[in-house]
Amino acid sequence: MSKTWDAVVVGAGLSGLTAARRLSEAGRDVLVLEGRDRVGGRTLSRRLGSDVIDLGGQWIGPTQRRVARLADELGVRTFPQPCDGDKVLDLGGRRRTYGGDVPSVGLLGLAETQLALWRLDRLARRVPLHAPWRTPGAEALDGQTLEDWMRRHLRTAGGRGLLAIATRAIFAVEPSELSLLHFLFYLRSGGGLMRLAQVRGGAQERRFVGGAQQLSERLAERVEVRLGHTLRAVTQTEDDVRLHCDAGDVVARRVILAIPPALADRVDFAQPLPAMRDQLLQRVPMGSVIKCVAVYDRPFWRERGLSGEAVSDRGPVRLTFDDSAHDGSQHALVGFLLGETARAWTGRDPDARRRAVLESLAALFGPEARAPTEYADQDWITEELSAGCYVGVMPPGVMTTVGHALREPCGRLHWAGTETATTWNGYLDGAIEAGERAAEELV
Repeated sequence: MSKTWDAVVVGAGLSGLTAARRLSEAGRDVLVLEGRDRVGGRTLSRRLGSDVIDLGGQWIGPTQRRVARLADELGVRTFPQPCDGDKVLDLGGRRRTYGGDVPSVGLLGLAETQLALWRLDRLARRVPLHAPWRTPGAEALDGQTLEDWMRRHLRTAGGRGLLAIATRAIFAVEPSELSLLHFLFYLRSGGGLMRLAQVRGGAQERRFVGGAQQLSERLAERVEVRLGHTLRAVTQTEDDVRLHCDAGDVVARRVILAIPPALADRVDFAQPLPAMRDQLLQRVPMGSVIKCVAVYDRPFWRERGLSGEAVSDRGPVRLTFDDSAHDGSQHALVGFLLGETARAWTGRDPDARRRAVLESLAALFGPEARAPTEYADQDWITEELSAGCYVGVMPPGVMTTVGHALREPCGRLHWAGTETATTWNGYLDGAIEAGERAAEELV
């Protein structure tokens, strides 16, 4: 006869492991199931050259207090993201550099961009974090895309281009794919558009020495984790839940599903979920991103007075940062293929993609970028147990119709994952908040 656990957590990312540790500390007999051969979910750290690089989530910023406390507790140090020097803007076929927080796109474009930022942050302040569907005028906001709003409020090509670049950088989707209400909720959740986009004082301010995946690896040492247990089906009764996995069945009194809605939609629920939850799972796709790291024998961009940060609206690489080691022992750039560009390159010949990425970096920083000493990339779209990155996003009409089902338990099933967070939704800090909240529901 199989053992019945007090609780089983599905997903050994930061959210699931946080929930499992809280339940274990509360005296519950808890097990974590993970389909991959590793823990960490959408964080992935690996050695490249002489340093450990991150091919998944990697940054921590101000007000992300949960992840800061966890890193301190687990002995994972952080260091400042290198950002000294000018940034590169490649927009509308023209490459230029700038030194401030907002790129210069002409006097009119700059003024329009500043006004748009003010308007969006003012709208975002009206969004209740625990119930964004109750925002004044929610249906009108949710019935349009961010691109719809941009067309009405941004007249210059520079203003539209900058907001489109920011959207891809933050969500890994196109403005046409994103509900304006969801966009505003995300801004409120993270403290405003500039905080989400910036390095100094923003969400990209610091990195983890040794990589972000360490957080999950060290948490996993404190709970029981079974790898290679991809969840395929769930059978729920009045007394327990049976989880049907590739490696065998597991029985629990309560279950926390710490996986994105898009992955939960692949699970066969023998007892149908409530209609609104079922609809929700079908309508929250993941963002599209391919992340690339190129290592060089010297930081040639710094020699040109550049920080390594760049944004672009052409070429496969749309966003870059300096990805050098904390102690200066290795020099690297990290680039992102985002939204439609990531989808155009996913699953294609790795050598062809590498050449295209390096050509993009060369256009941004100089010909030396074509000759890295090491190179690695991660196509998150092809990851079966991620289905994309960074986070699940809501197209128009989802938040106001089925958004209320996001955190509601379904019988003995509870929901975690950063998509269910109210603060820092989509980030490591949000993943921890969601895990803590789900554990408290069971306790």
